[in-house]
Amino acid sequence: MKVGLMADSHDRVPAIAELLDVMLGKGVSLVMHAGDYCSPFSLDPFNDKNVALLGIFGRNDGDPEGLKATAGKGVGMELYESPHSFEVSDQRILIVHDLGEVNRRSIEAHRYVVHGFTHKQETITRGQTILINPGEACGWLTGTCTAAILDLESGEVEIVSL
Repeated sequence: MKVGLMADSHDRVPAIAELLDVMLGKGVSLVMHAGDYCSPFSLDPFNDKNVALLGIFGRNDGDPEGLKATAGKGVGMELYESPHSFEVSDQRILIVHDLGEVNRRSIEAHRYVVHGFTHKQETITRGQTILINPGEACGWLTGTCTAAILDLESGEVEIVSL
C-alpha cells in the first residue's frame, strides 16, 4: 500500500490539488497530513478528488471545527489532535505536527513517524523507526511544494515536488 504524506499546506489550494494529482497517479490510496492546513477550504481538493485523509491539527489551524466539518463532507476523512497514532496495513504510524510534542519512547513505539512544522523535507532512521517530514506542501518558505509517498511494504520514501 502506498500512502501519501503532506504537511504545512497553509491554504495553498492549487499546490494541494496538484500534489494530490501526482500522488494519485503514483497509486496512493490514502494521504496522511501532519497539520497546518490553516482554513477549511484547504480540504476542498481532498473532497473534490475523493481522497481518504488521516490527519492531525497543527499550530496554524485556526478553525478546527470548520476543518472537521469540511472533512466530514468527504469519505474517509478524519482529523485528530496532535499527536495521534494510527495502524495502517499492520504498521504503527504516529503523526505529529512538531516532533517536540512527543518523547523518544513514543517515537520508538512506531515504525513510522510523520511530522511537519519545520517546512524542511527529511527522512531519518532512528533504530527501527523512520521519521519523515514531507516538507512544505505550500512552498511559501522554500519556493518548492513538496510531499512524499511511503510504500508500506518496502519502506521506501519517494519525495514529490512541484
